[in-house]
Amino acid sequence: MAVVQVRDNPDRHRYEAHVEGQLAGFAEYQLATDLIVLTHTEVDPAHDGQGVGGALARAAMDDVRARHVKALVICPFILSWIGRHREYADLLYGAPPSRVTD
Repeated sequence: MAVVQVRDNPDRHRYEAHVEGQLAGFAEYQLATDLIVLTHTEVDPAHDGQGVGGALARAAMDDVRARHVKALVICPFILSWIGRHREYADLLYGAPPSRVTD
């Protein structure tokens, strides 16, 4: 599996995934007060099945958590990904606060 590096590109309002220095995909977002709206994810067909979409979704949701905001996810891919990674469900806008403790 390819090594996927994801970086926020705030000027373009998207997280960008790179594989071997090449843009392999992106997840677009809009910032609002206390909220990040995740609108669209796109992966270059040449990188399908290489974990690019999952890396984008994880990076986006990790950024939401780091910013201490919620995510309004309208991107079907990221919604589906969160369905398989329930540890991020508490970050969804309208979700009850997490009760997880250490």
